[in-house]
Amino acid sequence: MKVKELMTREIKVCMANETLSRAAQLMWEYDCGFLPIIESDGIGALLGVVTDRDIAMATYTQGKPPSAIPLTAFVAHTIITCHEDDDITVAETLMKKHQVRRLPVIGRNGRLAGILSLNDLAREIELEKAPGRRIELSAADVATTLAAIAKPRLAHEGKAVIDLDYVE
Repeated sequence: MKVKELMTREIKVCMANETLSRAAQLMWEYDCGFLPIIESDGIGALLGVVTDRDIAMATYTQGKPPSAIPLTAFVAHTIITCHEDDDITVAETLMKKHQVRRLPVIGRNGRLAGILSLNDLAREIELEKAPGRRIELSAADVATTLAAIAKPRLAHEGKAVIDLDYVE
């Protein structure tokens, strides 16, 4: 199965010259937690992504309202993407390796074509249960992908970290 068969094509994006506030507004209005950031020059080249967690953490760590934090603060030098003609196993491998739940999908023209999410994979597994549908995704593979994504990234390897100076 190819990425283009599962990806979400109708996506919302933020322009690089916008703020976290605009990203939060779009996430609220369109019930999503991830937006690609594209060039504001009309060409629309993919510059980065922003998540709802990014917004929360930036607001907390910078002590500023989201309207005062530019999206350009989230433009990464490396963006993990896949291509619409990639096999789903390629996308799953990228998700596992980089611990991401969503991948921007690049089309044949080199531009943003959609988003592939772990949710897309899970929904496909459910659809494939219908009579007459060919099984193309393995529930075990998707579970393995989820487990890799959810693996703690910190040195404490999932153990609770407690600030003893803070505990009352």
